[in-house]
Amino acid sequence: MATSLAEENYLKIIYRLSENTDQGVSTNAVAELAQTKAASVTDMLQKLAEKGWVIYQKYQGVRLTTSGQKIALSIIRKHRLWEVFLVEKLGYNWDEVHEIAEQLEHIESESLIQKLDELLMKGTYSSISKDSFMKQLSGVFDSFKDSGDTVLYSEPGVCQGCQNG
Repeated sequence: MATSLAEENYLKIIYRLSENTDQGVSTNAVAELAQTKAASVTDMLQKLAEKGWVIYQKYQGVRLTTSGQKIALSIIRKHRLWEVFLVEKLGYNWDEVHEIAEQLEHIESESLIQKLDELLMKGTYSSISKDSFMKQLSGVFDSFKDSGDTVLYSEPGVCQGCQNG
């Protein structure tokens, strides 16, 4: 099922807000990060629930389903890959890449992301060390395990240590 840019951003926001809690994320917290009104968030949460990506109960907050979590992690992973590409291959500084990566993370081409992954995993870390790179990912990729020589995957497309698959 295809996702819209707005749906992806909401799933990403919910993921980030729910990282340190087992309880539902409040509509107001989502609205604050999305910089919109709670009523607009409620509408989107109902759409996401219809698609099976969140569990939403009025006044009890929202939680990601397994499929919603996988989408959110995929978007976050693409964001981080684009950030590293921009820094390592195009010479941007770390403080310049977030907004650009925000746009690029929504590209749907799996073959492009696979090739980007392969390119970055084969390369050396010139401006940052692997440890520094992993520190950049910590907190965002708690669901992924460092498998040694590779950062997120032992081979393109095969997740090592993803929760729920």
